[in-house]
Amino acid sequence: MQLQLALDLVNIPEAKELVKEVEEYVDIVEIGTPVIINEGLRAVKEIKEAFPHLTVLADLKIMDAAAYEVMKASEAGADIITILGVAEDMSIKGAVEEARKQGKKILVDMIGVKNLEERTKEVDEFGVDYICVHTGYDLQAVGKDSLEELHTIKRVVKNAKTAIAGGIKLDTLPEVIKAKPDLIVVGGGITGQKDKRAAAAEMKKMIQQGE
Repeated sequence: MQLQLALDLVNIPEAKELVKEVEEYVDIVEIGTPVIINEGLRAVKEIKEAFPHLTVLADLKIMDAAAYEVMKASEAGADIITILGVAEDMSIKGAVEEARKQGKKILVDMIGVKNLEERTKEVDEFGVDYICVHTGYDLQAVGKDSLEELHTIKRVVKNAKTAIAGGIKLDTLPEVIKAKPDLIVVGGGITGQKDKRAAAAEMKKMIQQGE
Protein backbone atom coordinates (compact mmCIF):
# COMPACT_ATOMS: atom_id res chain seq x y z
CA MET A 1 0.00 0.00 0.00
CA GLN A 2 1.59 3.24 -1.11
CA LEU A 3 1.07 6.85 -0.06
CA GLN A 4 0.78 9.55 -2.70
CA LEU A 5 1.10 13.23 -1.82
CA ALA A 6 -1.12 15.45 -4.00
CA LEU A 7 0.18 18.97 -4.56
CA ASP A 8 -2.54 21.23 -5.92
CA LEU A 9 -2.40 24.77 -4.60
CA VAL A 10 1.32 25.57 -4.69
CA ASN A 11 3.86 27.05 -7.05
CA ILE A 12 7.14 25.27 -7.88
CA PRO A 13 9.27 26.67 -5.01
CA GLU A 14 6.49 25.92 -2.51
CA ALA A 15 6.12 22.41 -3.93
CA LYS A 16 9.84 21.77 -3.46
CA GLU A 17 9.72 22.98 0.14
CA LEU A 18 6.74 20.80 0.89
CA VAL A 19 8.20 17.66 -0.64
CA LYS A 20 11.45 18.24 1.24
CA GLU A 21 9.48 18.21 4.51
CA VAL A 22 7.74 14.90 3.90
CA GLU A 23 9.85 13.05 1.30
CA GLU A 24 10.85 10.16 3.56
CA TYR A 25 7.21 9.26 4.22
CA VAL A 26 5.66 9.46 0.74
CA ASP A 27 6.10 7.07 -2.18
CA ILE A 28 4.66 9.18 -4.99
CA VAL A 29 4.47 12.94 -5.48
CA GLU A 30 1.54 14.11 -7.57
CA ILE A 31 1.85 17.34 -9.49
CA GLY A 32 -1.83 18.26 -9.41
CA THR A 33 -3.89 19.61 -12.29
CA PRO A 34 -4.00 23.19 -10.89
CA VAL A 35 -0.19 23.24 -10.60
CA ILE A 36 0.20 22.04 -14.19
CA ILE A 37 -2.32 24.65 -15.38
CA ASN A 38 -0.42 27.41 -13.55
CA GLU A 39 3.15 26.26 -14.07
CA GLY A 40 3.06 23.88 -17.03
CA LEU A 41 4.96 20.58 -17.26
CA ARG A 42 8.02 22.47 -16.00
CA ALA A 43 6.64 21.71 -12.52
CA VAL A 44 6.93 17.97 -13.21
CA LYS A 45 10.44 18.40 -14.61
CA GLU A 46 11.70 20.45 -11.66
CA ILE A 47 10.25 18.17 -8.98
CA LYS A 48 11.65 15.05 -10.70
CA GLU A 49 15.07 16.69 -10.98
CA ALA A 50 15.01 17.78 -7.33
CA PHE A 51 13.75 14.40 -6.04
CA PRO A 52 14.90 11.75 -8.55
CA HIS A 53 14.34 8.94 -6.03
CA LEU A 54 10.62 9.70 -5.76
CA THR A 55 7.97 8.53 -8.22
CA VAL A 56 6.34 11.57 -9.83
CA LEU A 57 2.76 11.53 -11.12
CA ALA A 58 1.51 14.15 -13.58
CA ASP A 59 -2.21 14.66 -13.04
CA LEU A 60 -3.03 15.69 -16.60
CA LYS A 61 -6.56 14.21 -16.54
CA ILE A 62 -6.17 13.53 -20.25
CA MET A 63 -9.38 13.53 -22.29
CA ASP A 64 -8.10 13.52 -25.87
CA ALA A 65 -4.84 13.48 -27.90
CA ALA A 66 -3.70 10.97 -25.31
CA ALA A 67 -0.54 9.61 -26.93
CA TYR A 68 0.85 13.11 -27.50
CA GLU A 69 0.12 14.27 -23.96
CA VAL A 70 1.58 11.10 -22.42
CA MET A 71 4.69 11.61 -24.54
CA LYS A 72 5.05 15.22 -23.37
CA ALA A 73 4.58 14.33 -19.69
CA SER A 74 7.08 11.48 -20.07
CA GLU A 75 9.64 13.83 -21.58
CA ALA A 76 9.17 16.09 -18.53
CA GLY A 77 10.05 13.17 -16.25
CA ALA A 78 6.65 11.91 -15.11
CA ASP A 79 6.61 8.26 -14.04
CA ILE A 80 2.80 8.00 -13.93
CA ILE A 81 0.30 9.98 -16.02
CA THR A 82 -3.45 10.25 -15.49
CA ILE A 83 -6.25 9.93 -18.02
CA LEU A 84 -9.98 10.17 -17.36
CA GLY A 85 -12.17 7.07 -17.26
CA VAL A 86 -14.81 9.01 -19.21
CA ALA A 87 -12.40 9.43 -22.14
CA GLU A 88 -12.91 7.42 -25.34
CA ASP A 89 -11.64 3.82 -25.31
CA MET A 90 -9.29 4.73 -28.18
CA SER A 91 -7.77 7.52 -26.07
CA ILE A 92 -7.15 5.26 -23.06
CA LYS A 93 -5.65 2.56 -25.29
CA GLY A 94 -3.49 5.20 -26.99
CA ALA A 95 -2.28 6.44 -23.59
CA VAL A 96 -1.35 2.90 -22.53
CA GLU A 97 0.48 2.23 -25.80
CA GLU A 98 2.55 5.42 -25.53
CA ALA A 99 3.26 4.83 -21.83
CA ARG A 100 4.59 1.35 -22.65
CA LYS A 101 6.89 2.87 -25.28
CA GLN A 102 8.17 5.38 -22.76
CA GLY A 103 8.45 2.93 -19.85
CA LYS A 104 5.80 4.85 -17.88
CA LYS A 105 2.52 4.00 -16.14
CA ILE A 106 -1.09 5.08 -16.61
CA LEU A 107 -3.57 5.83 -13.86
CA VAL A 108 -7.22 6.10 -14.87
CA ASP A 109 -9.18 8.63 -12.80
CA MET A 110 -12.81 7.52 -12.54
CA ILE A 111 -14.10 10.95 -11.47
CA GLY A 112 -17.51 11.62 -13.04
CA VAL A 113 -17.99 8.04 -14.30
CA LYS A 114 -21.69 7.19 -14.06
CA ASN A 115 -21.71 3.40 -14.29
CA LEU A 116 -18.62 2.71 -12.22
CA GLU A 117 -18.74 -1.08 -12.12
CA GLU A 118 -19.26 -1.51 -15.85
CA ARG A 119 -16.67 1.10 -16.87
CA THR A 120 -14.10 -0.31 -14.43
CA LYS A 121 -14.42 -3.75 -16.03
CA GLU A 122 -13.89 -2.21 -19.48
CA VAL A 123 -10.94 -0.02 -18.52
CA ASP A 124 -9.32 -2.91 -16.65
CA GLU A 125 -9.03 -4.77 -19.97
CA PHE A 126 -7.00 -1.97 -21.60
CA GLY A 127 -3.76 -2.69 -19.74
CA VAL A 128 -3.85 0.39 -17.49
CA ASP A 129 -1.70 0.30 -14.35
CA TYR A 130 -4.04 1.92 -11.82
CA ILE A 131 -7.76 2.59 -11.56
CA CYS A 132 -8.57 5.37 -9.10
CA VAL A 133 -11.86 6.33 -7.50
CA HIS A 134 -11.89 10.06 -6.84
CA THR A 135 -14.21 12.42 -5.03
CA GLY A 136 -13.32 15.85 -6.41
CA TYR A 137 -13.32 19.15 -4.53
CA ASP A 138 -16.83 20.03 -5.64
CA LEU A 139 -18.36 16.83 -4.23
CA GLN A 140 -16.20 16.86 -1.10
CA ALA A 141 -17.82 20.21 -0.35
CA VAL A 142 -21.17 18.43 0.06
CA GLY A 143 -19.77 15.65 2.22
CA LYS A 144 -19.21 12.87 -0.33
CA ASP A 145 -16.33 10.38 -0.21
CA SER A 146 -15.07 7.48 -2.34
CA LEU A 147 -15.05 4.59 0.10
CA GLU A 148 -18.10 2.83 -1.30
CA GLU A 149 -16.74 3.30 -4.83
CA LEU A 150 -13.43 1.76 -3.76
CA HIS A 151 -15.29 -1.36 -2.62
CA THR A 152 -17.05 -1.44 -6.00
CA ILE A 153 -13.85 -1.34 -8.05
CA LYS A 154 -12.02 -3.75 -5.74
CA ARG A 155 -14.79 -6.24 -6.45
CA VAL A 156 -14.36 -6.19 -10.23
CA VAL A 157 -10.72 -5.27 -10.98
CA LYS A 158 -8.65 -8.23 -12.13
CA ASN A 159 -5.51 -6.65 -13.62
CA ALA A 160 -4.90 -3.07 -12.52
CA LYS A 161 -3.95 -1.77 -9.10
CA THR A 162 -6.60 0.21 -7.22
CA ALA A 163 -6.30 3.73 -5.85
CA ILE A 164 -8.46 6.18 -3.90
CA ALA A 165 -8.34 9.98 -3.79
CA GLY A 166 -10.36 12.82 -2.40
CA GLY A 167 -10.59 14.33 1.07
CA ILE A 168 -8.70 11.61 2.96
CA LYS A 169 -7.63 12.80 6.41
CA LEU A 170 -6.05 11.15 9.46
CA ASP A 171 -9.46 10.35 10.94
CA THR A 172 -10.84 8.73 7.76
CA LEU A 173 -7.62 6.92 6.86
CA PRO A 174 -8.28 3.77 9.00
CA GLU A 175 -11.47 3.00 7.02
CA VAL A 176 -9.61 3.47 3.75
CA ILE A 177 -6.74 1.21 4.87
CA LYS A 178 -9.23 -1.48 5.82
CA ALA A 179 -10.44 -1.57 2.20
CA LYS A 180 -6.83 -2.29 1.09
CA PRO A 181 -6.31 -0.13 -2.00
CA ASP A 182 -2.83 -0.30 -3.56
CA LEU A 183 -2.48 3.47 -3.51
CA ILE A 184 -3.86 6.12 -1.15
CA VAL A 185 -3.81 9.72 -2.37
CA VAL A 186 -3.70 12.47 0.25
CA GLY A 187 -3.65 16.20 -0.41
CA GLY A 188 -4.95 18.59 2.24
CA GLY A 189 -4.74 15.84 4.85
CA ILE A 190 -0.99 16.53 4.74
CA THR A 191 -0.52 19.88 2.96
CA GLY A 192 -3.21 21.63 5.01
CA GLN A 193 -1.74 20.59 8.37
CA LYS A 194 0.40 22.79 10.59
CA ASP A 195 2.99 20.03 11.02
CA LYS A 196 3.05 18.42 7.58
CA ARG A 197 5.95 16.12 8.40
CA ALA A 198 4.20 14.71 11.46
CA ALA A 199 0.95 14.19 9.52
CA ALA A 200 2.78 12.34 6.72
CA ALA A 201 4.75 10.24 9.21
CA GLU A 202 1.60 9.25 11.08
CA MET A 203 -0.23 8.34 7.88
CA LYS A 204 2.70 6.28 6.61
CA LYS A 205 2.87 4.45 9.94
CA MET A 206 -0.85 3.68 9.88
CA ILE A 207 -0.58 2.38 6.31
CA GLN A 208 2.37 0.12 7.16
CA GLN A 209 0.56 -1.24 10.22
CA GLY A 210 -2.57 -1.88 8.19
CA GLU A 211 -0.83 -4.00 5.55
